[in-house]
Amino acid sequence: MRTLFGAVIAAFLALVLTACGSSSAGTADDTLKVGATPTPHGEILKYISDNLAAKEGLKLEVVEFSDYVPLNPQLQEGQLDANYFQHQPYLGDFNKEKGAKLTWVESVHLEPLGLYSSKVKDVASIASGASVAVPNDATNLGRALKLLADNGVITLKEGVGTAATERDVTANPKNIAFKPLDAAQLPRSLEDVDAAVINGNYALEARLNPATDALVVEKAEGNPYANGLVVQDGKQNDPLVQKLAKLLKSPEVKKYIEDTYKGAVIPA
Repeated sequence: MRTLFGAVIAAFLALVLTACGSSSAGTADDTLKVGATPTPHGEILKYISDNLAAKEGLKLEVVEFSDYVPLNPQLQEGQLDANYFQHQPYLGDFNKEKGAKLTWVESVHLEPLGLYSSKVKDVASIASGASVAVPNDATNLGRALKLLADNGVITLKEGVGTAATERDVTANPKNIAFKPLDAAQLPRSLEDVDAAVINGNYALEARLNPATDALVVEKAEGNPYANGLVVQDGKQNDPLVQKLAKLLKSPEVKKYIEDTYKGAVIPA
């Protein structure tokens, strides 16, 4: 009986040790699950995964989203370990509106916002009463209006900057009709409107190059809209997160961005 009891105890201990070993292996597999929009974020992460991560003892599981809206909620809910798609003003708006605690880790690159058109070749040719599609999220709407103001299409209330809304337009000499749309829909809107202000990543996905195809484009100097790595508050010093942040700022990634996107994406 004692022998049988001892065997049962031994088997139980073996199972516990196996479970603990499995748990340790799961912790030690160094996998970081990162959500991203496909271009350029997903492409940059894939480059890191294929060429750099193993040397740092890091494995990346990259989950791509064609629409960036779900990325912060999924990070907040713990379905992702990190995300890479947004700039700090967008993150600040999300945290404020949702009562979330997501934290900026590292700036990586800038995707200049641009004004595109399939109907006119320059800003001066935009006709009276023209329709212009703009992003419908607050941060990028203000950014789009500032781009138009900086290029003489409209005038904004003094000092409003990128916090602008349509209510802050003080002069609209061409009677531009603004068409707010989800950012992902903006490239497809070009056939239906006279021009559209398009986020850099969605322009690239639509094979539009901000450096060559945009009528006007944001200036990089002093631009607060660099895209970067974001995690839940308290996770910013996690070793895996820090490994990825280091790689995102590495000379190899800087060269990859410059060689691949040729000015359409600018290292931060």
